[in-house]
Amino acid sequence: MSHPHPELGPPPKLPEGGLRVTPLGGLGEIGRNMTVFEYGGRLLIVDCGVLFPEEEQPGVDLILPDFTSIRDRLDDIDGIVLTHGHEDHIGGVPFLLREKPDIPLIGSKLTLALIEAKLQEHRIRPYTLEVEEGHRERIGPFECEFVAVNHSIPDALAVAIRTPAGMVVHTGDFKMDQLPLDGRLTDLPAFAKLGEEGIDLLLADSTNAEVPGFVPPERDISGVLRQVFGNAQKRIIVASFASHVHRIQQILDAAHEYGRKVAFVGRSMVRNMGIARDLGYLRVPAGLVVDVKTLDDLRDDEVVLVCTGSQGEPMAALSRMANRDHQIRIVAGDTVILASSLIPGNENAVYRVINGLTRWGATVVHKGNAKVHVSGHASAGELLYFYNICKPKNLMPVHGEWRHLRANAELGALTGVPKNRCVIAEDGVVVDLVDGIAKIVGKVQAGYVYVDGLSVGDVTETSLKDRRILGDEGIISIFVVVDSTTGKIVGGPHIQARGSGIEDSAFSAVIPKIEDALVKSASDGVVDPHQLQQLARRAVGKWVSDSYRRRPMILPVVVEV
Repeated sequence: MSHPHPELGPPPKLPEGGLRVTPLGGLGEIGRNMTVFEYGGRLLIVDCGVLFPEEEQPGVDLILPDFTSIRDRLDDIDGIVLTHGHEDHIGGVPFLLREKPDIPLIGSKLTLALIEAKLQEHRIRPYTLEVEEGHRERIGPFECEFVAVNHSIPDALAVAIRTPAGMVVHTGDFKMDQLPLDGRLTDLPAFAKLGEEGIDLLLADSTNAEVPGFVPPERDISGVLRQVFGNAQKRIIVASFASHVHRIQQILDAAHEYGRKVAFVGRSMVRNMGIARDLGYLRVPAGLVVDVKTLDDLRDDEVVLVCTGSQGEPMAALSRMANRDHQIRIVAGDTVILASSLIPGNENAVYRVINGLTRWGATVVHKGNAKVHVSGHASAGELLYFYNICKPKNLMPVHGEWRHLRANAELGALTGVPKNRCVIAEDGVVVDLVDGIAKIVGKVQAGYVYVDGLSVGDVTETSLKDRRILGDEGIISIFVVVDSTTGKIVGGPHIQARGSGIEDSAFSAVIPKIEDALVKSASDGVVDPHQLQQLARRAVGKWVSDSYRRRPMILPVVVEV
């Protein structure tokens, strides 16, 4: 199995007749999925998603793919194919269209409806092309054929991309549920036909490659939900992804069966479920869904609330309920259902929310204690079955952390893909398909781009490090006034600390050390304020380290008079 080398340099010019594949996100991580295909000087993008921040990225709202490698080639992009409507596949589109709003978007009806609603908030009116399974569309030099796949959101599609260099199939996210709620199966006969024609390179979902067997059917959850609804004495609060239409349908069905009314809470949940209902993907019995403002007129045992926050996101409705920072107050006897997976990296945040809800007396039902979630991604048994149908000549695992990518490559090798044709790449690694062989040829920039409020890309790793230090160790500020001619102290030093765990009175011990350092420097003729600031910083830093074994941020200010 080939893998990227840390010394990889920029890729060479793409050989004539070759196809270049550059993942800009989604490899080595769960989220931020984006892949760029190049043929004959033209580009096709598949997906453009976001990654949600973890605890070590304080203050960050979203993480985007890095568009640097394509920024001077935006006019070469013939379109963006969106495989489905999850945030980790469409969330980055508004930020790319800000740079060139007329890039066409290609996707299914529901996927385009979800991204159009998101773009409306950014005041962008996109060019769109709606496609269905079985459709073929020529997008520049790329002939794209769309194939139905089953996932945890309706209308998901895989795409086969034909060029003179060969055929590439990108699965998007998929599984092989044989009893889907909407009756829409992963189209194995279509994949078999593509396999017979010859798939030169297969990009396959790796998320569950480590999980043996087959994913249970989505409908298995219905019985568990009915049992939870039957036992609930007061309100039921369900947290789910705002795009998980199948899961919400089962909640609506259970609520209808038990005579409860449903209210959606949270802007994204209200918006997405409204779109799904209007397009016919969500079947809502008349009178079942009510406005959240009318809940005071209902008894607790007549209420179901559906909200976001199943991943412990601090600003989502469920987290705010757990923190007593929401108009809906959790009370003893409420039942909370976390009806989603646990994305790697979110464990601490989710368990913090569970503990907060439990503290106020709620019964919390989650994947760890009840079968209220099944995955939307193919497990190892399904992937083996899939590879035997597709018979790819080259395999490139995508959508997963390193352990998932390697496990997926091993599965491909077991089904007969030569190990040297199982290409394990990472974000930014460039893979060329030339003469039927896929090879790693170089690397482009593909780092994290942080969205913080209205700023995009202004937050750097250095500023995140500063934020972590501030959060963990606090800050100490030093204020000194010196004579601009002699460098002698004429005021201060004054010291203040925040979050350092050190009492202000303790700093009386370090003030003489600062004075000694500045007096010595003045006698040596040093009057530059920057140099004096560094002397004060070192004096305080050494004292704090020796006395408290801490490393707070130290901010010295030297003013000349």
